[in-house]
Amino acid sequence: MQQQAGYPILKRLKNLATDTPIQLKISEGLTDYRVAEAEMEALAGAIAAGEGPETLWLVEHPPLYTAGISAKDDDLLVPDRFPVYRTGRGGQFTYHGPGQRVAYVMLDLRSRGRDVHAFVSGLEQWLIAALAQLGVSAGVRPGRVGVWVQRSDGREDKIAAIGVKVRRWVTFHGIALNVAPDLTHFSGIVPCGLRQHGVTSLADLGLPAAMTEADAALLDAFSALFGPLGASTYDSMTKPDSQASRTNAASEEGGDWFYDELMTPQPDATQAYFRSRLKALATPAEAQAQSGDDDLSA
Repeated sequence: MQQQAGYPILKRLKNLATDTPIQLKISEGLTDYRVAEAEMEALAGAIAAGEGPETLWLVEHPPLYTAGISAKDDDLLVPDRFPVYRTGRGGQFTYHGPGQRVAYVMLDLRSRGRDVHAFVSGLEQWLIAALAQLGVSAGVRPGRVGVWVQRSDGREDKIAAIGVKVRRWVTFHGIALNVAPDLTHFSGIVPCGLRQHGVTSLADLGLPAAMTEADAALLDAFSALFGPLGASTYDSMTKPDSQASRTNAASEEGGDWFYDELMTPQPDATQAYFRSRLKALATPAEAQAQSGDDDLSA
């Protein structure tokens, strides 16, 4: 049965773990963004149909910006700097690039409590635990999505981000951890129109961890929260995308339910709306209404 919103979050987090091994997929090199989107769609569809394993997929992308459904053209400050991908996710502009570990999480929430709020909280706790292993004290902040660190001068910068979709109770998209990206690349956009908070990385904090070290911490913390990882597969998905341009059409995959966007916080009003949807989703009535084959929508 769907958990109530007020049910203690620590107890709800325990429901996220199962004994079923989760496939680990690691793509070497830089993964084309459109290839990644198509692969996530295929994996999520197979999981929903009971024909494929739950999967954790680790990738890096070449430098690029993605524009969510609320993106404003004026927030793209340097239009010709990197390819821009119009996506069906929520939110506005974000950056992905080398040195940033993106982990796409395809899990079946039908066997993990059917609790989107707990799943997102689980992603937060996963990142916090992994960063602790790497020597970083990080946490969440009220009204701001993602995982944050406080600098010595009192500033708070985002070091990791969360952005998921859920369709037929199967999750996709996931998290992005800044290991050692070129932080100047974020200057080509106004992330969600918010200027008062910055971004940081392990390298920027004086902790130059290798990607393999970051991966080891992520995988250890992931298993502790979500259950054992099974067989690992390695591949290369580095085909250049000749379609990459600012004119990429908006995704036609409407009906997805999304929790924020990758890498950037939402404006307060938008975030309040998302959080209200999370609370509504945690009620048995809405769970029943959304338990069929329709996408969860917000």
